[in-house]
Amino acid sequence: MKIAVLGGGNGSFAAAGDFALSGHEVRLWRRDADQVAAHRAAGSRILVKDHNGRHDVKLALVTTDIADAVEGTELILCPAPAFAQSNIARLLAPHLRDGQVVFLPPATFGSMIFAQAARDAGNNAKASFAETGTLPWLTRKHGPFEVAITIRAKRLPVGVFPLEQAPHALAVIGRAFLDAIETCGDALSGALMNAGPIIHPPLIVMNAGPIEHFERWDIHKEGTQAAIRRVTDALDAERIAVREALGYGAPHFPLAHHYAREGEIWMYGRGSHDRLTDSGDWRERIVLTEHRYMREDLRLGLSLLVSVAGLAGVDTPLAKAFLSIGGAVCGEDFARGGRTLQTLGLGELSKAELQTLLRNGF
Repeated sequence: MKIAVLGGGNGSFAAAGDFALSGHEVRLWRRDADQVAAHRAAGSRILVKDHNGRHDVKLALVTTDIADAVEGTELILCPAPAFAQSNIARLLAPHLRDGQVVFLPPATFGSMIFAQAARDAGNNAKASFAETGTLPWLTRKHGPFEVAITIRAKRLPVGVFPLEQAPHALAVIGRAFLDAIETCGDALSGALMNAGPIIHPPLIVMNAGPIEHFERWDIHKEGTQAAIRRVTDALDAERIAVREALGYGAPHFPLAHHYAREGEIWMYGRGSHDRLTDSGDWRERIVLTEHRYMREDLRLGLSLLVSVAGLAGVDTPLAKAFLSIGGAVCGEDFARGGRTLQTLGLGELSKAELQTLLRNGF
């Protein structure tokens, strides 16, 4: 199938390389003209490293022109950080066509941002927008055009906007991810599967000392201790309580299953945490005031959780606490703004009205 991948980070290169490795026609769009020129000069190739070895794959197109990138494609995948979504959505909006599926893994309810951008651009194409709970690859770039894939996701719970178009959207996404895709309902359900705002805020806040002391620190290895895991589980319980209050059923993909060696299989399958730490790729430098764990997962992810919890009538003391502490670390007030139902233009809707919108679209 023809697939467009938007962005130039770890997830975008893993997606482009892995899809090309699977035989799909892949077009990669990114904004950095110098990087695009360099990539073209290098043959528009990506070196993919995984447990099966090294694979040199060629992309059909590397471009700064988003219209060229998405023309004639069935699937448009954008794994860019949530704070980059609004700009990318505006650039993409005029070019969407009937039947195209925009897949955001994960998105912090970014599916609504892309759908709203299309509406605001006056584009009435029957496109659909979907998001899932994690990036489909545990991955890190090892060079400008080289990416290491430690693990591929085994289960990806996907929510679709509008929900009435879910059968088509899931079928298209499923052709790229084979047996990994499973429905979890509407786009808000997909957003409330996002693991990033649950796993990363406790890890960066409770490891703030060693993160700033050491040149590199692995928050998933030495930084994941029993005390922190207990907090992570409690924060995850708040997320699950919000899901249940909104009527979303199991499976809720509790993060505890990511660490477990038995029981229900989580998104990355069994043993994924050990493989992640064994790789050494997550022993890295984290600038707390700048990193996406703070700017995306904590500020945007938890502000969304707190906002939706308010609509659902669920208390979220830990999510609010991490927002307060994260804001203090950055010298900002994270309780203001962020990504909330209000900032998404949905703040005046009742629970029933929001559910109708999520089902039927604009």
